[in-house]
Amino acid sequence: MSGTTVRPAAEPAGLARGRARRGWLPCTPVAAVIAAAAALALGLRAYQIAQPGALLGVAWYDDGVYFASALRLTQGAVPYRDFFFAQPPGITLLMTPTALAAKATGTAGGMAIARVLTLLASTACVILGGLLVRHRGLLAVTVTCGLLAVYPASVGDSRTIFLEPWVALFCLAAALAVFDGDRLAGGRRLAWGGAAFGFAGAVESWAIAPVLIVVALALPRPRRAAAFAGGVAAGFCVPVLPFALLAPRRFYESVVVAQLVRYRQVRVPVWVRLQDMTGLEYLARPSHLLLVLATVIVAGFVTVAVVSAWMLTRRPPPPLEWFGVATAALVALAFMWPPGFFFHFPGFLAPFLALAIALPGARLAAALDAARPTAGRLGARHPLQWTAAALAGLAIAVMAVIQVRAETGAAPRLGLTAIAAARRAIPAGACVLTDQVSFTIAADRFDSGVPGCPLMIDPLGTDYALSPGRDGTQGAGRIPAVAVIMRDAFTHAQYVWLAGGYNRRRIAWTPALHAYFDRTFARVLTDGKGDALYVRKGPRRPVNDLVRRG
Repeated sequence: MSGTTVRPAAEPAGLARGRARRGWLPCTPVAAVIAAAAALALGLRAYQIAQPGALLGVAWYDDGVYFASALRLTQGAVPYRDFFFAQPPGITLLMTPTALAAKATGTAGGMAIARVLTLLASTACVILGGLLVRHRGLLAVTVTCGLLAVYPASVGDSRTIFLEPWVALFCLAAALAVFDGDRLAGGRRLAWGGAAFGFAGAVESWAIAPVLIVVALALPRPRRAAAFAGGVAAGFCVPVLPFALLAPRRFYESVVVAQLVRYRQVRVPVWVRLQDMTGLEYLARPSHLLLVLATVIVAGFVTVAVVSAWMLTRRPPPPLEWFGVATAALVALAFMWPPGFFFHFPGFLAPFLALAIALPGARLAAALDAARPTAGRLGARHPLQWTAAALAGLAIAVMAVIQVRAETGAAPRLGLTAIAAARRAIPAGACVLTDQVSFTIAADRFDSGVPGCPLMIDPLGTDYALSPGRDGTQGAGRIPAVAVIMRDAFTHAQYVWLAGGYNRRRIAWTPALHAYFDRTFARVLTDGKGDALYVRKGPRRPVNDLVRRG
């Protein structure tokens, strides 16, 4: 047989098309778009965190609580049993490695690492979104990845530790396992995808929305639905049950009561919600007409695209498309229902909103291209899809420029100068009570060697859990359990660091607690925002003695 060339048998055309449809064959334009969108997302997020004071300063209230829960866990204190923590334990477990790193870097360094990891998690969502829709072609990938890269809430949520980037990451990873192209995958993949969805629920309860949609899609095949539900149960229960069983009542008060019960909470206007969910949050006081118009345009486009593609192809939307559209609708409705709403909420809507726009739009463009008389001629393939992808890329570039302008010059809640002054005033190892634990984390004054130093990291969540649903301005201090825990915290504190204005809501002040505080503590530092540091009155002792004797 020498001199004879043996050629491999040609691959059946149907198998080749199937592999291409599932994204197994190399697709250079699609891969290039995913890489470019990921680079854009990383650049926007890195630029944001590179602003003066952003990496090591104080950004928000919640991020300090999330990181502090992991710090406490590495010190042997268990959430819910030893202190109140008004979230499921998923974020605590995710932050535990950085909390361990903080033993070497200090708590400020550990927080910086955690912020970088959150930034990377948000960027990874862009890649996962692209992989999820890559079988639908260039237009679907461009819209999905582009929106995830520049959507204002997605970018803003990555500047520090928020839950939304992490729960979105696990939901997208779960969807990538659950769906094989447009269809639901088999048993093992459904189980693993369910486990990822379950852990997402252990980070934030909103993950129940995509879970319900997948269950509905899987119901016609009960075995698949059971495999998925079993995975969800395992993914949720494995991280949650150990904490819940150690302190069932406190777990219920922290995770359920503190989240669902609010006493006389002022309802956030619908216009604020629409502005943030439509990505117009950087507009200064947009008119109600503009917000309604933007909402109608988005919802109308999705509806028209779904119906038109259905009519042209004479086929209903595939399961992945139903998943994106139905989940986006369910999450949007959920955000409109409760009285409370915060700017970072839409970060969880972002991946499903991107899928809801991209998938029907791409299917409609493909159907219109296929219906053209010249669709099969050389050089005339997919012109509408390529044109739409180019226009989408241009719109995304404009949004990126707007995002950069919005990020430029952003200042942290507490800058490095104020943090350094507090670090000099507070001896290492002292017992510091604060209504915003991110203060002591940023100043490397979170850890204490004083016996009996309070473990409280979330005074507002503590108020909500024990009152129930009341904060300091709504009479939480009148509840005996709240009054006891607050008085105990002030009794053992050597320093008290209060956020100007905000502490009235977080600390359950009563006339008796005010009187005790005024006669026991003296102010030593303040800043232009009203934040103030207080020290316990009395003769000054050497630093080592202060820490040792408490």
